[in-house]
Amino acid sequence: MVRVAVIGAGHWGPNLIANFHDRRRSEVPWVIDVDEHRRDAVTRRFPEIAVSYDPRNAIEDATVDAVAIATPTATHYELARAALENGKHVLVEKPMAATIRDAEALCELAEQTGRILMVGHIFVYNSASQYAKRYLADGELGRVYYVSMTRTNLGPIRIDVNAAWDLASHDIALASYWLDAWPESVSAVGHDWINPGQEDAVFATLRYPGQVLVHLHASWLHPHKTREIAVVGEKRMLTFDDMSLTEPLRIYDKQVASERSPSTFVDSLATFRMSVREGDIQIPRVTAGQPLRNECDHFLDCVERGETPLTDGREGLAVVRVLEAIDRSMRAGGTEVSVEGATP
Repeated sequence: MVRVAVIGAGHWGPNLIANFHDRRRSEVPWVIDVDEHRRDAVTRRFPEIAVSYDPRNAIEDATVDAVAIATPTATHYELARAALENGKHVLVEKPMAATIRDAEALCELAEQTGRILMVGHIFVYNSASQYAKRYLADGELGRVYYVSMTRTNLGPIRIDVNAAWDLASHDIALASYWLDAWPESVSAVGHDWINPGQEDAVFATLRYPGQVLVHLHASWLHPHKTREIAVVGEKRMLTFDDMSLTEPLRIYDKQVASERSPSTFVDSLATFRMSVREGDIQIPRVTAGQPLRNECDHFLDCVERGETPLTDGREGLAVVRVLEAIDRSMRAGGTEVSVEGATP
């Protein structure tokens, strides 16, 4: 039975508590939160779990094997560092840290202590996204031209990080997982209408190897909750709608093929003619599944077997490098900037 303490019982913490405190493979001995009302809510639902406002109670408990951190981004580094130094395995929610330097330090500490460091990039553990990964790896779409990713909602509005760090971190992790690569450069614009210094909406274009473009639209200032992705390839096209529980994936047998004349002399419109092929739409049978359950089970597998997580610290660091590049581009008015050392 792996004993996993949960630090942070706010928006996401209760989901981690419910998954780890199933008494099947793991249990939660401690829940830490600075808010008394949240601690009381945990006690009412799980009276057997000890609660405290002080993270040291859990981190310094010799009977605790691992720590799951679901707190504001600015606190991730200090909490994860303390947990690793005390010999705990760590699952930290995205983004892994607020700076590249802090993320690098956590990776080095995890390697030095021989502890598991995993980042909660939950969409990588979605059954539909894993199906799409296999489909892309098999070359069914042919060469990928571009990916369009939209993640919007009206709130919750954050004051500690901008919309890219809060929302686009999911899409950066997922796009890089699908493409098996990391972006080389980024151009981005955004604006801070609500909280000065923290952009409420961000539009970013990531340039991947092979001239693959990934466009991100992340906003918490939008009338509709949208989680949509389109992947356009030379042979077929794929869409992923995370809001659809029954049909999250669709594969379109569509492509544009050239019928240009080989002649060097252009004498008619037919010379420029392009052929658009409209084929069938395939809807793979993919169960909705439980991405968080998959993620938590994977973390426990890695703890028990000493294996490297799919979304380990190095992968989390790579996402932070891209996020910092997005910030640099926005400060430079949208200028395309390099992503230094993003490859894990």
